[in-house]
Parts: sequence; structure tokens; C-alpha cells
Amino acid sequence: MKTAQVTGGGSPEKKFDRNVPKKPAVPLRTDHPVMGIQSEKNFINTNAADVIMGVAKKPKPIYVDKRTGDKHDVEPSGLVPKYINKKDYGVTPEYICKRNEEIKKAQEEYDRYIQENLKKAAMKRLSNEEREAVLQGLKKNWEEVHKEFQSLSVFIDSIPKKIRKQRLEEEMKQLEHDIGVIEKHKIIYIANNA
Repeated sequence: MKTAQVTGGGSPEKKFDRNVPKKPAVPLRTDHPVMGIQSEKNFINTNAADVIMGVAKKPKPIYVDKRTGDKHDVEPSGLVPKYINKKDYGVTPEYICKRNEEIKKAQEEYDRYIQENLKKAAMKRLSNEEREAVLQGLKKNWEEVHKEFQSLSVFIDSIPKKIRKQRLEEEMKQLEHDIGVIEKHKIIYIANNA
């Protein structure tokens, strides 16, 4: 057997193996093949017997899709459910399981973050004492703004005086609204802005 090894130089180096048997010699030009050998076997009867005794070959499954008779193999068409016979049929692929776990972890982390923010910004109930103190403070502010409004001159002829009067009216209106809201509601919640 001859084997070739490639050395660092480039061309393969051939080795001679003495244990390999020699091929028969090339016949000479004068040698003639043996002629006239005939077999006693009856090939027609043998083939007929093989066909009669043999198992019938199953026809290849085909389908016809047009009335003209175009035939196609069923196997590559997708009409045969061959994938349900696989051992991993119906099993969720590993990459989808990993992706679902990552999504679940991200959702849990997001939910934790939201819960922390909700705890930080949770609503706090105002006690009755605090409510009364806020109400008294608003009334005091309203009285101060009202006193300042009463001290305005009756005749308003300049633009700064008009602007000041409008600002005081807006402040009084806002304070009256706030006082009305606090007096109307007994239970008040405020946001914790910590």
C-alpha cells in the first residue's frame, strides 16, 4: 500500500510498501480469451419464478393536483405528517425556554422596581389636627390677601394696578377653592414626596 505524507517543502513524499500483493500482469498481445463457455441456467424461467414468488413492491405514494394528471411525490409536499414521529416533537426548543426565562426575570425585576416606587410615593392620610392646621393657615392667608385687596385704591388707572388687582383676585379665588375642598372632605390623602 502506498501512502503519501506531506512534508514542510510542498510535494507529497511517497513510501513503498512491500507487503501489498502485486497486481496480475498485463496479458500479452498474443494471448486470447477463453471462448465458448456457456451456462446451463435458464434465465427466462428463473426470472419468471423470482417475479411470481417475490413480494410485490409497494407503489411510491403520489398525489395528483390537477385534472390534467400532474403527479407529484407525497413525501416532500408536506401532506404527510412526518415531523410528529420525531422524538422531540412537541417539546419547546431550548432557546425559547431561555428567552422565556429572561423575559420572566426582566418582568419580575420591573415589578419589584414599580413596587418600590409605589411604596416611596404611597399616599399618606392627613390627621384631623393637621387638617385643621392646614385649614386655619389657608383662612389666615385668605384674610391677608383680602386685607391687601381692600387696601387697593378705588380708582385703578394704571396697568400695574390692574395687574396687581387681577393677581390678588386670582389668589383669593384659589384660596377660597382650597378652603372649600378641605371643609367638604373629612378624609384627605396626600402624596409622600420623600
